[in-house]
Amino acid sequence: MSFKKLKKVPTVKEIISQMPVSKACTHIKKERDREIIAALSGETDRFVLIIGPCSAHDEDAVCDYITRLAKLGERVGDRLILVPRIYTNKPRTMGVGYKGMAHQPDPQKEPNIVEGLRAIRRMHIRALSETGLSAADEMLYPENYPYLEDLLSYVAIGARSVENQAHRLTVSGLDIPVGAKNPTSGDLEVMFNAIAAAQAGHVFLYNGWEVSTSGNPHAHAVLRGAVNHYGRNIPNYHYEDLMLCAEKYDKRGLANPAIIVDTNHSNSNKKYKEQSRIALEIMESRRHSPVLRKIVRGLMIESFIEEGMQKPDGNVYGKSITDPCLGWGDTERLVKELAEKA
Repeated sequence: MSFKKLKKVPTVKEIISQMPVSKACTHIKKERDREIIAALSGETDRFVLIIGPCSAHDEDAVCDYITRLAKLGERVGDRLILVPRIYTNKPRTMGVGYKGMAHQPDPQKEPNIVEGLRAIRRMHIRALSETGLSAADEMLYPENYPYLEDLLSYVAIGARSVENQAHRLTVSGLDIPVGAKNPTSGDLEVMFNAIAAAQAGHVFLYNGWEVSTSGNPHAHAVLRGAVNHYGRNIPNYHYEDLMLCAEKYDKRGLANPAIIVDTNHSNSNKKYKEQSRIALEIMESRRHSPVLRKIVRGLMIESFIEEGMQKPDGNVYGKSITDPCLGWGDTERLVKELAEKA
């Protein structure tokens, strides 16, 4: 085999003992978990915004952004729950390129996964302790989840991972909300199969243990658009798309039906400025239909301090090195508008 062992990765217990979470932060996270679950299950009318950079590559800029988000949240918190995106793993369509802070804590240097695991935990702890906002992260590698499980309030399964058995089974044991995206093909049945699997209990192999899970009743749908066989982006955020998704939910009889719409990716054709228009259209669809008002519970928005994107070797503070994002000015205006319409 061509595997070359580079270094032994510290155990979860070792890293957590070196970088513990305070009791105060643990309490904040648990309260946030309850608030987000209540919003997604319809127990409260608050609308969820999972918002932040495409990928978190700079701890200082990420924490700066989330500090701004927390201050904004104080003004809109009666209508919105702001969940910052701190996405530390970046899926790559062809497997090459910057793979996120967990791989490269410094995008200008070679991969270092041991330091990457420490870096992502340090960043999540800092963001939570400085702002009081527990975050969302994408589960790209299920075996990495325990390094952050005491810090996250939301987990996303991406479009390329949603058919993977390990992802589906792992999230069946989580006690926080999990959003399963439709695959890049746009096949909603694949997404709903993932939700059904996540809501069921299982026995399986996980990180060296035979484990059993009871199922996650808060696994739900995330619509992110699709790409057809001609390479054309096909959105699925329009009124008819949302109604179709709601109908499929009704036929499935799944627990806590909820839809979150990703306003970027194939829904915007990666034209990041379209996110504001898309978000407001969705709010209008919710206003028009009692069914959609009940089931469309939130949005995903890619946003950072500076708008657009730069290459991984760029040095503009607060600017994405992966997908382009809304800048802070547009973000602030959009969040305020969404609060008025929620």
